[in-house]
Amino acid sequence: MAVTTTSADARRNSIALVAVCLASLMFGLEISSVPVILPTLEKVLHADFKDLQWIMNAYTIACTTVLMATGTLADRFGRKRVFLLCIAAFALTSLWCGVAQNVGVLVVGRFLQGMAGGAMFICTVAVLSHQFREGAERSRAFVAWGVISGIGLGFGPLIGGVIVAASNWQWVFLIQVPLAVVALLLAVAHVRESRDPNAEKLDLAGILTLSVAVFALTYAITQGPDLGGFTAPATLAILAVSLAAFVAFVRVERRHAHPMFDFSVFKIRAFSGAIVGCVGMNFSYWPLMIYLPIYFQGVLGYDSTTSGLFLLAYTLPFLVMTPLAERLLQRRGARFAVPFGLAAIGAGFLLMLWGSSVEQANGWTILPGTLLAGVGIGLTNTPVTNTTTASVSSDRAGMASGIDVSARLIALAINIAVMGLLLQNGVAAQLVHALGGAIDGTQVRTMAESIAAGNLAASDAAARSALAQGFAWVLTYGGLGVLALAALSYFVFGATPRSAPATTAVARLAADGAECPNAASCNP
Repeated sequence: MAVTTTSADARRNSIALVAVCLASLMFGLEISSVPVILPTLEKVLHADFKDLQWIMNAYTIACTTVLMATGTLADRFGRKRVFLLCIAAFALTSLWCGVAQNVGVLVVGRFLQGMAGGAMFICTVAVLSHQFREGAERSRAFVAWGVISGIGLGFGPLIGGVIVAASNWQWVFLIQVPLAVVALLLAVAHVRESRDPNAEKLDLAGILTLSVAVFALTYAITQGPDLGGFTAPATLAILAVSLAAFVAFVRVERRHAHPMFDFSVFKIRAFSGAIVGCVGMNFSYWPLMIYLPIYFQGVLGYDSTTSGLFLLAYTLPFLVMTPLAERLLQRRGARFAVPFGLAAIGAGFLLMLWGSSVEQANGWTILPGTLLAGVGIGLTNTPVTNTTTASVSSDRAGMASGIDVSARLIALAINIAVMGLLLQNGVAAQLVHALGGAIDGTQVRTMAESIAAGNLAASDAAARSALAQGFAWVLTYGGLGVLALAALSYFVFGATPRSAPATTAVARLAADGAECPNAASCNP
């Protein structure tokens, strides 16, 4: 039976949607505006390459430590209440980052900001899922959420570049404070409270073991060369800790009566296929954005504003394609939409690789690839979120959205480290090729780290060539990896019965292999 929506309810929902979208905008800005200022931070704060990686990874790793806890806490204590607390925390931690005077303080601030931002973002998905229950209304809300998220992610690079050019890097963080105040006031008045009456106690053991597993793996990848290499006893010990923590996490979740990470949902093929899509996006597209500004400024010699404009071409299609992605999901189903989007990202990476390898490469030669990759992310982002939350019962929306965003950010944290390692190794390989035996291995690694951070003179052709080589390694890894994940996603979704036209959310998810508990839980 359809629920009648009054004009007052419609107005309240609209303003609540503004608050949710504003929070999503802030989260997106904090991801996409920071990479473009990393070369500035390298100079102003005297940060090295690993510092730059940790400025980004502190944020993403922190997100993973709170996502599942946030879903559980929101289900138990109220999604509105937790959402408000997260917005306030995000404002305070953004202020911390804005007043930081050294790398150490900034990394700590980024970790705290990541905890607040990740929790805030997971609440936006859970609030949307419960504030908007009707199929058409919910679909429009998710499209609006996706578009505004796209604005934050799409225009963040340009905003970051303009802020650095017009003022100073601190305002990339400080601008979040007034935005958070507005979102907080709107949410207080218009977001409805909701909770899961069956929610249980917080799964502290699961949170701890997952956090240790992700942090240890990322630390081993990032710090491995300094620990003596990946076969050194210290590195192997850290990897063993990561593996042991992950095994413990799986055991804890399987034994918990009400786990924060319910492995039973992976029996739903639509859910599992969409999670592969989440991993694919953050395997390639988003971690590359950390290193693109270094390429634009270090190899091509562009300033921060010009780099921001070219990064806008990378992210802007994300915004433009979001409404089309929703229509594609409704007409063709998730089994087509998600792998197709991932394949477009992979093709874009390979096209960027070709554009960066031509003689006298510049921003225009890699532009077609950046645009195609952006189209791919736009076609993938909202379909995977809509599919994960719609393929489970509505009272598990917090848990499902927690797994969704956890998969994204764990993949992002790990691949920021992996791409950084490949970038350094590609630079080092080119230096060895160019210089032969003139320098030893320690000197090569030191030079490679400095060059990978963008610390090179405009006249140093050898250093620019080495950085371009490292960038090619990164593009190859990202392109081939996401294409493989596109094929895996298609396989996981499973065959779509010819007799089941996926014209509605229920039919679509059923056709994709989902187990829809009821019609309401499968609304888009």
